[in-house]
Amino acid sequence: MTAPLVVTLLLAQEAQQRFDELRSRHFPADRLVVGAHVTLFHAVPGEHEDAVRADLAAAADRPGFDVEVAGVRMLGRGVAFDLRSDDVTGLRTALARRWAPWLTRQDAQWRHPHVTVQNKVTPAAARALHDDLADGFEPYPVPASGLGLWRYEGGPWAPLDRYPFG
Repeated sequence: MTAPLVVTLLLAQEAQQRFDELRSRHFPADRLVVGAHVTLFHAVPGEHEDAVRADLAAAADRPGFDVEVAGVRMLGRGVAFDLRSDDVTGLRTALARRWAPWLTRQDAQWRHPHVTVQNKVTPAAARALHDDLADGFEPYPVPASGLGLWRYEGGPWAPLDRYPFG
């Protein structure tokens, strides 16, 4: 059986660096196996890799767009930035329709994009970071630059390909 595939939204380098720095600073070091990311699909069956690659190439054949970093959200034992974008929602919905027979329950029930910068900590540590990040927070745009394809390897992800927009 082929390892599952992960599909992510790629962000412009400056935004990616900012989220990576926050994640490196606040995620428990022993659990930090991937950088900051915007997961669109967590576990597409790897045996469909050829179809997934073709669909991602087709989906990326569009202009880039901005995603709004809309707010800071408590996860209970972590913190994430909520993202808003009709473009992301539409793109993901179209892919989900094509891949519907293959999707896990988690991928079929996807709600909205986010970037987790902290997880697996005490509720008190999460609340402290949330309060710090939320203090004076103003929504701001970040450019989405493409789609990423990864292979899940039991923790770390192996990069397979990037599909830049445009």
